[in-house]
Amino acid sequence: MRKIMNNPKLIVSEMLKGLSYVDEKLEYFSEEEVIARKKVGQCKVGVVSGGGAGHEPAHAGYVGEGMLDAAVAGNVFASPDPIRVLKGIKEADTGKGVLLIIKNYSGDIMNFSMAKELAEMEGIKVEIVVVKDDVAVEDSEHSDGRRGIAGTVLVHKIVGAAAEKGYSLDDLEVLGNKVISNLKTMGMSLTPCYVPTTGKLSFELPEDEVEIGLGIHGEPGTHREKFQGADAHIDYLLDKILAESKINGEEVAVLVNGLGETTLMELFIINNRVADVLKEKNIKVVDTIVGNYMTSLDMGGFSISILKLDEEMKELLMAKADTPAFKRF
Repeated sequence: MRKIMNNPKLIVSEMLKGLSYVDEKLEYFSEEEVIARKKVGQCKVGVVSGGGAGHEPAHAGYVGEGMLDAAVAGNVFASPDPIRVLKGIKEADTGKGVLLIIKNYSGDIMNFSMAKELAEMEGIKVEIVVVKDDVAVEDSEHSDGRRGIAGTVLVHKIVGAAAEKGYSLDDLEVLGNKVISNLKTMGMSLTPCYVPTTGKLSFELPEDEVEIGLGIHGEPGTHREKFQGADAHIDYLLDKILAESKINGEEVAVLVNGLGETTLMELFIINNRVADVLKEKNIKVVDTIVGNYMTSLDMGGFSISILKLDEEMKELLMAKADTPAFKRF
């Protein structure tokens, strides 16, 4: 399978360097594969996220005003090592501490936790929140508890806005955990992705089947079934998500996320059904985001995230953001 690239070993560095040219307020640190905001008089808690490459625009695409202060990339589908993460922490730190937002995968938990210890040895206060929004799988060989998937982007947005408003590190940690506890996601795949560093597909899937509830690295979901048409699969995912969400009159935000190959035409068809179902259930949607926000290279498929909001989260979700991959004015 052909991809527009040079040396597979250089795809992460060339990608991040190219991203850094999008915005003059970003800086690329090639040795550690870190994208960070240039420090221009900021005096706020730093917000850092990251993980393996292959999920673009996550995570580096969300570095900028109102979201992340730095993002750390590992190799494709591989957690960045603690030294890389430490560099991200240092670039985000302005003296008020740093919050790490990570997805619940064992490699990320281990490496970001080690980086936290290293940073604290240098006098930087660091806290961690762990996103566990996937309702499909309770436990897996890659995580202790539920996995973190596309809803992570909404955590970036809300926590990043709060940091911009001057929240303390402790308050950001509380807020981050509140968002995570109210955030539910589930997805499905029609095709595997091609992993350029291995030259192989991430898994095999018969052409007439879909995988329900898979992870963003191609980890197994709950089951496979024959493709039944969009609405049937959307309804199944929504049933699972809403059963976990326990919405009782609260407003919600919706993220319809593509996994890389899925077109906007398809994503808007998905959102059409999501909107109709939520309207039938008298659930008020105050914000809808549709697009490719947390991908799995070129995987065909999508996920749906629903965030139950209170007034604080709603205000922060709608606050200004100016990043390469997410803008709100």
